[in-house]
Amino acid sequence: MPTREQVRASLAGGADYTEVGRRLGIPPGLVYLIATGLPADGGDAPAPEEGRARGLRPAGQELSNPPVESPAARESVHRWLRARVRADAQMRGA
Repeated sequence: MPTREQVRASLAGGADYTEVGRRLGIPPGLVYLIATGLPADGGDAPAPEEGRARGLRPAGQELSNPPVESPAARESVHRWLRARVRADAQMRGA
């Protein structure tokens, strides 16, 4: 697990939470939690003036729910599904 010092040093170098997470092998929401001590989903958020004073992002929700990649869109998945259907009489009937 990266330390707060490692995360803050990476952020101070100009990288954003997503890039730091990629470098450290952890989700960007966890990077935010380590750096700030607050969850990225907005829970337990400080008052707006305290957040500004601490240099926090106005919102971090996108860090806690990164985009999802659908494996069903890959041609290899479609080929596998077609092969499974061909191999299963009940599936062919459905």
